[in-house]
Amino acid sequence: MSGITFRTIGRRSKRLDRIFAAAGLAALVLSAMAGAGSALALPQSPMPGDALLTVGAAGPTPAWIAFCTHMPQECAYDPSEPDTIVLDQAIWKAIVDVNERVNREILPVTDQDHWGVADRWDYPDDGLGDCEDIQLLKRRLLTEAGLPQRALRMTVVIDEIGAGHAVLMARTDRGDYILDNKRNAVLPWQQTGYRFVKREGSDGANWVWLGNQAAPMVTATK
Repeated sequence: MSGITFRTIGRRSKRLDRIFAAAGLAALVLSAMAGAGSALALPQSPMPGDALLTVGAAGPTPAWIAFCTHMPQECAYDPSEPDTIVLDQAIWKAIVDVNERVNREILPVTDQDHWGVADRWDYPDDGLGDCEDIQLLKRRLLTEAGLPQRALRMTVVIDEIGAGHAVLMARTDRGDYILDNKRNAVLPWQQTGYRFVKREGSDGANWVWLGNQAAPMVTATK
């Protein structure tokens, strides 16, 4: 099997479950992982500095707190899970496929245009969503496929135009890689051009600082 199979949709405003095949995404991703070839280059062994260091406890955005209140299971911390993903060719291909295909199927819109508020974190169940909604979906699909949620961390950055932006950090044994709705390539954090502000912690429910950057109050760029 050459990749993860998603159901084609004619209109992006359809419910998200119309995007995927009825057999279930987790089974499809696992199948893709089992049959992945060598089409995508597996990252090389880690070098010093490949993991983004943390510099202390940070507070989450207000919209994250509201999201966790509404969906506490999505913010649960499980210390029994590994905090890094051991990459092989199949797992790497699954990560890249999920990033690319979710980017293709979800139409980016700001929270202001979508919900009439500055910042709201939620799943893009209607086929529309901004940066954090798109990354939350990627994380859910990858965890359903068996990857540890503890190693998939929602992350706040300052993007190329100086605005708050959300990405998904995959913490691996070969470094920290970024899934982003602005590009289909899954890049090492150093190659994104972003200033990294904070992310979900790996050792508890609290967030952690990633540098001495001013934290944006919202992450509602598309």
